[in-house]
Amino acid sequence: MKIVICGSRRFHDGIRKLEEKLLANGHIVLSPILNRNKDINNLPPDLKRYAFIGLTHHHFDCIRKADVCFIYNEGGYLGNSGTLELGFAVACGIPIYALNNDKDEPCRNVLFDFIVKDIDEFIEIVNRSK
Repeated sequence: MKIVICGSRRFHDGIRKLEEKLLANGHIVLSPILNRNKDINNLPPDLKRYAFIGLTHHHFDCIRKADVCFIYNEGGYLGNSGTLELGFAVACGIPIYALNNDKDEPCRNVLFDFIVKDIDEFIEIVNRSK
């Protein structure tokens, strides 16, 4: 199964751990780049814009190719980019799983198809669908 992971770069380690578990279970994982290079902010404005266009559209392309979307929203946090990705996944019509209900915005909660208790439960679900 092709699974796209969406979430904030603040959850880099957790997202990469989920990615490893999914790969070990035979899934194709389309992961966010999760840029942590602060130098991107020092680029000239035009190059900075192109860099963010590339990051955004790259992940939209991953979402478009996926069978399932997993929102890694530890503690119920989903930032601006995650919200864009959630909306795009809804527009693509793929099932959306989330780690938690959103703590700040009830409008995001209605877009989640399923909330899982932890990543292991998500892996069990997608393993049954292989």
